[in-house]
Amino acid sequence: MSMDASLVDWSRAQFALTAIYHWLFVPLTLGLSFIIAFMESIYVKTGNEEWKRITKFWMTLFGINFAIGVATGIILEFEFGTNWSNYSWFVGDIFGAPLAVEGIMAFFLESTFIAVMFFGWNKVGKRFHLVSTWLVAIGASLSALWILVANAWMQYPTGMRFNPDTARNEMVNFWEVLFSPVAINKFLHTVSSGYVLAAVFVIGVSSWYLLRKRHEAVAKKSILVASVFGLIMSVFLVLTGDGSARLMAKHQPVKFAAMENLYEGQTNAPLVAIGILTSKGDEHKKEDFLMKLEIPDFLSYMAFLSANAYVPGIQDLIHGNEEHGIISVDEKIAKGKLAIGALKQYKQARKTNETMKADSAMKILDANFAYFGYGYLTNAHDAIPPIKETFYSFRGMVGLGLWFVLLFILMLWSVMKNKVEKRRWLLRLALLSIPLAYLASEMGWIVAELGRQPWIIQDLMPTSVAVSQISAGSVKLTFVLFAITFTLLLIADFKILTKYIKIGPKDGGAE
Repeated sequence: MSMDASLVDWSRAQFALTAIYHWLFVPLTLGLSFIIAFMESIYVKTGNEEWKRITKFWMTLFGINFAIGVATGIILEFEFGTNWSNYSWFVGDIFGAPLAVEGIMAFFLESTFIAVMFFGWNKVGKRFHLVSTWLVAIGASLSALWILVANAWMQYPTGMRFNPDTARNEMVNFWEVLFSPVAINKFLHTVSSGYVLAAVFVIGVSSWYLLRKRHEAVAKKSILVASVFGLIMSVFLVLTGDGSARLMAKHQPVKFAAMENLYEGQTNAPLVAIGILTSKGDEHKKEDFLMKLEIPDFLSYMAFLSANAYVPGIQDLIHGNEEHGIISVDEKIAKGKLAIGALKQYKQARKTNETMKADSAMKILDANFAYFGYGYLTNAHDAIPPIKETFYSFRGMVGLGLWFVLLFILMLWSVMKNKVEKRRWLLRLALLSIPLAYLASEMGWIVAELGRQPWIIQDLMPTSVAVSQISAGSVKLTFVLFAITFTLLLIADFKILTKYIKIGPKDGGAE
């Protein structure tokens, strides 16, 4: 299949642009909704009106962010049909089903009760209002669940069969798709990262108030709730991240090797805690280390829970390793071409009613379908993802995640000792941590999405054949328009948020 390389690049760039901007809004919505629910629970239990004031203030910031985030999310879903129609056809009902459930159930739940949450103060009972707030929080995470299930299927396709008559993958086991280990882990890890980001946001904004000596009681109470919530969620984030690494090593070993820049496979493989890469610039995409600091045996243990385990490197996975039962990409390409050829033979035989030929082609297709996508690759080294971006993004994400754990501990200790306003250095660090939380969140998606290239569906469909047959010029134009629109939305979101933050809890609460 011949494909315009610039069309593929611009389509990828446009989707990446939309996804990056969308994810600037989503994690704050996910986490802030639960922090608000906890704050209102304290208000209902204690009857303290100050907790009501605190809840309404953070609810206002939630509402601003939620409204703008919805706009980018809708565009993101439409792009699957406009820019990635080959992909949309190939995945059949599998990708669409979770998105449909998200729209029918989760978004309906949010939109129904968000009105009560914002406008129901003094109009409904305290407990009913509290239930509505909790349902909004649960609905936001349910929305994330279905979207992340769809994304996880792209990383680990399961619960389906390929229909050669329609050339589509069709779902045969919904529960296998929903409860696949990759889907469960991706959901838990992603939403917990959003919870951590929101906790950092609340602590950072509250720290700004303490630095300005404004709303100090509100700030301290907010820091207390956010620190406890953030600390619990950050520990959970570490645990799910550990599980994610093992799933990656099992189901996406090339991504795992690229993430560690592990070229030669080895037993007792060390984890590179800190490293600087330099590119050789050859066709093998090999990166060397200018310097590195390693933790002995840790990579083997992280991948397979055994310090003596063999972790395959990029060379093993690309060129094969007979000793460890790893076939080469060239062999996979050959099997993929057999599968593609068999599909063509099957469809031709069906047209001419040659049943025996169709059955024979179907057997070849079934035997080689696991490598179907490799048939579209022209070079074995095309299966290697961008190493530098994956390597650095992973370390940046992990390093910042560890900082947030320490931040939550320091803030919780300080506020409990009633010394938080005196530790101005810590307040400044907390304020500076807000953009770092967004950076860590985006780097997590870079590892997940850029690290699985060249695949849009792991092993079954490369990105290069998934795009729509449209002109590259039209994609360039919409890329520019989206870039301008999303930037304006981000500026508007930032300005409105800062406006209400400056107003503060006294006048900034939702009515």
